[in-house]
Amino acid sequence: MSSEIGKRVKLSVFGESHGEMIGCTLHDLPAGEAIDLEAVYAQMARRAPGNDPTATARKESDEPRVVSGFCNGVTTGTPLTAVIVNENTRSGDYAAQLSVPRPGHADHTGMVRYNGANDIRGGGHFSGRLTAPIVFAGAVCRQILARRGITIGAHILQIGDVRDEAFDALGVRASLLKELSEKRFSLIDETKEAPMRAAVAAAKQAADSIGGIIELAVTGLPEGLGSPMFGGVENVLSPLIFGIPAVKGLEFGDGFALGSMRGSEANDCLHYDEHGKLGLMSNHNGGILGGITDGAPLILRAVIKPTPSIGQVQASVDVQHGINTTTVIRGRHDPCIVPRAVPVLEAVTAIGLLDLMESEA
Repeated sequence: MSSEIGKRVKLSVFGESHGEMIGCTLHDLPAGEAIDLEAVYAQMARRAPGNDPTATARKESDEPRVVSGFCNGVTTGTPLTAVIVNENTRSGDYAAQLSVPRPGHADHTGMVRYNGANDIRGGGHFSGRLTAPIVFAGAVCRQILARRGITIGAHILQIGDVRDEAFDALGVRASLLKELSEKRFSLIDETKEAPMRAAVAAAKQAADSIGGIIELAVTGLPEGLGSPMFGGVENVLSPLIFGIPAVKGLEFGDGFALGSMRGSEANDCLHYDEHGKLGLMSNHNGGILGGITDGAPLILRAVIKPTPSIGQVQASVDVQHGINTTTVIRGRHDPCIVPRAVPVLEAVTAIGLLDLMESEA
């Protein structure tokens, strides 16, 4: 198993949910980049468990310890590695899953792929816990991108059937993205928070969970970033985004809605503004054409599935005895993973965009 990605700025992630520690390494970061660790910690706090009623009660400080690649407040150019100690594990909650795979989890597929040697506790290396070091890496990359004028922000577009206001695809403001990227429950229309929380509470009361959609935007990207066919911006970002365990769908721009449009509706026409600057009249394609940035804001949406760990009785099998059975998942779990996934989506986007920019420099 190799949990590594990237062409120039490479990310590797290691550890298991209930192991001694988890962590990551960023290879080939530019040297001499000042990193504000307090700002990194603030991003990690947005993802950390135990801080919100929508999240698991498992408390983890999630404070990373940087062990290489950083000195006197700047990157040194050598691999930047950070580790996070796992402090609050209850591995006994997972004993039954050694023989009875949990529905919706990677217990069965991991068992098949690794001949039963995979660490089942807390989901092992398949766990959303591994997104903590990813947020660390993304928070570092985000600061480097910000000095290049690039701003990344996301919000909860939908939980269940409760929907937030969508981004203005052509006119999204960097100031709005910065504001969203500092929130723990990121919304444009904050009046939607109460009904969203009510939907999560209703699912939790029913020993169930609920999913949603996150919308992300990027401003300040230079035109001409990316390559056609296999080196496009969508190609670079998609594998990173699908590395978030809960993501099951992704679209750029109007995405699947383009399938019901005509070309006259979907095309982003060009024009010169009153200052003679070339620009677009719409942004149905999410700021990317032919895999290359076109100057409009990058817009994407990711579908987050309901947390598979629920307290209801579900059908499964006992693989040791070869019989059908039922299971009830014990432990501490998120009734809704969407709010905590927002900073993770921002993080992987930052990692992918920095890799792309460094690769094409």
